[in-house]
Amino acid sequence: MTSPTSPPQIGFIGGGNMASAIIGGLLRQGHLASALQVVEPWDEQRARLAQQFPGVSVLPEASEALKPAELVVWAVKPQTFKDAALSSAPFVSQALHLSVAAGITSESIATWLGSDRIVRAMPNTPALVGLGMTGLMARAAVSNDEKALVERVVRTTGELVWVNVESDLDAVTALSGSGPAYVFYFLEAMRDAGTRMGLAPEVAQQLAIGTFIGAATLAQRSTDPLQTLRERVTSKGGTTYAAITSMEASGMKQRFIAAMQAAEQRAAELGREFGG
Repeated sequence: MTSPTSPPQIGFIGGGNMASAIIGGLLRQGHLASALQVVEPWDEQRARLAQQFPGVSVLPEASEALKPAELVVWAVKPQTFKDAALSSAPFVSQALHLSVAAGITSESIATWLGSDRIVRAMPNTPALVGLGMTGLMARAAVSNDEKALVERVVRTTGELVWVNVESDLDAVTALSGSGPAYVFYFLEAMRDAGTRMGLAPEVAQQLAIGTFIGAATLAQRSTDPLQTLRERVTSKGGTTYAAITSMEASGMKQRFIAAMQAAEQRAAELGREFGG
């Protein structure tokens, strides 16, 4: 165990975007690079990590070197989780486990690792710029101090919220985990619409992105309901009214809700598909 003044030893299984976001956040917060280890089987990605994070130990496979880890972050794809867990289990039995893999249930993880000290997380890609939103769920065996450790790690990438029921993480996945793609999708549509109306593509894109940032910040800072904020911009008979009326007539809101429900269902399917 570390002393009260030393940072916890943290191991990462998988060195992709989400692991990189957390590692970068930890280092910016002053965490010692020497207290971090990453297991990454792909040579090219290992080289990239070593260059991006000097001093962080980058390993090709799980080994005895992981045994000092107090926290292990599982940042692997759902389809590779089981194999990674089974090969790593002999070296990480003493650790608290934090999974950022979509769909894979804590029950499956507990079975593979032989440990109930598991927190599941669903982050999103804005974590790469420190503006992530992460949903968290802890199994009963996780202590309050261990939850606090997880919070310190996750907050290096943005905000977080705890849920009490694990199935709620499927909804979190559909809402915020996949959510950045929805935003990019709407940004594309706004840019393309602006271009069709005669604006230069770069101008239309700048206007679209700036509008999303501004509107989201206003919603975050305001105590008013979202509907009220929308209605303040929507004068009857005006330009915004014409746009909202067109969206409502096409059933856009219901179609969007249905799309998110499809994402939720797929998150649950991933758990059944790769959790055996």
